[in-house]
Amino acid sequence: VEAVNLIADGKAPRIPQPEEGATYEGIQKKENAEISWDQPAAALHNWIRGHDKVPGAWTTINEQMVTFYGSSLLDASVPAGQELTIKGASRPGLVTKNGLVVFGNDGKMVLVKNLQFEDGKMIPASKYFSADETTAVELTEEEKKIAEDIR
Repeated sequence: VEAVNLIADGKAPRIPQPEEGATYEGIQKKENAEISWDQPAAALHNWIRGHDKVPGAWTTINEQMVTFYGSSLLDASVPAGQELTIKGASRPGLVTKNGLVVFGNDGKMVLVKNLQFEDGKMIPASKYFSADETTAVELTEEEKKIAEDIR
């Protein structure tokens, strides 16, 4: 009550805030966003979700930094998928048709939708093992003629 009365009377002390340590820069940095795998699934999900989009929660897969985006808790039976070794994880992730399934230390699952590589390339997590495949476009004879006309 005393403080409110001092403010109302215009007699409250005014202490200027020091500028030391003040910044407008983002506090979170990429090097601090590495995923610690020794946590339950809910904590992993919150970590990934909390760093989505900037700076992005990341881990090491095949000696490369991979950033995870778009996580959700998965409450179902373990889906079928291709195993993916993740550095520091107690068990491999699974690349499934819906994305990358990773496991917390409680055995529960988190589904990650998108992955971004160090070179900036982002792919759906479900396409991890097919990311390097390229498909050649084959033109019909009519399309080849049109392409020549355009050239």
